[in-house]
Amino acid sequence: MKDISGKTAFISGVSSGFGKAIAYKLASNGCNLIICSRRIERINKIAKDIEKKFNVDVFAFKLDVREYESVKKALKALPAKWRKIDILVNNAGLSRGLNKIQDGELRDWEEMIDTNVKGLLYVTKEIIPLMIKNNSGHIVNIGSIAGHEVYPAGNVYCASKHAVDALTKGFRMDLVETPIRVSTVDPGLAETEFSLVRFRGDKEKAKNVYKGIEPLSAEDVAEAVEFVVTRDDNFVIAEMVLLPKSQASAMLTIKK
Repeated sequence: MKDISGKTAFISGVSSGFGKAIAYKLASNGCNLIICSRRIERINKIAKDIEKKFNVDVFAFKLDVREYESVKKALKALPAKWRKIDILVNNAGLSRGLNKIQDGELRDWEEMIDTNVKGLLYVTKEIIPLMIKNNSGHIVNIGSIAGHEVYPAGNVYCASKHAVDALTKGFRMDLVETPIRVSTVDPGLAETEFSLVRFRGDKEKAKNVYKGIEPLSAEDVAEAVEFVVTRDDNFVIAEMVLLPKSQASAMLTIKK
């Protein structure tokens, strides 16, 4: 098991769900954190709580990963002590709507592609040179079972997560001659704010997604990320798919 205490992890989308749980889990291993989100009030509170509980340093700032110039400016402006990034967790992502393709809304498509695909690329583009310069690094992309299977009305969301899967494989090929490791963690049904965001705040619709099912938790996903980043340097977990016991595939879930 690799000791990551004293290392620095950059995590996007930390205001809730997987990102928040991953931040706490890596901090519990002694990792210093760079965390970002569009919701600055939330991550400021998270940063203070993590520093108090785990005695690590946390650098928090507001960032919309969909805006390349903002990403570039923020990464260029990182203080010197924060420019040695050992772990990058590309967690920022979302789903919007659950419509058949003929009923899809353009704003939903654009937001998913801009966040899940372009946002991941923008952040990674700025951090890879730092990792190469530092001669170390581990990129962990948070994908989805939707990156392996397509389900009805999931069209563009599934396409965006298939892109994450392809990009992860491409990163690994392009970086194989460097010390940088590349992994993806792909959860199935997990209860976070995911469905609430998908249905734009409709609590009843979001609640029905998990009715009669025991889904994964954000902490389950965080434990998977912890396992991935604490393997020895020659041990790369290329891909980890996570499912709750009641789910056998994207289309087969058993309800109680």
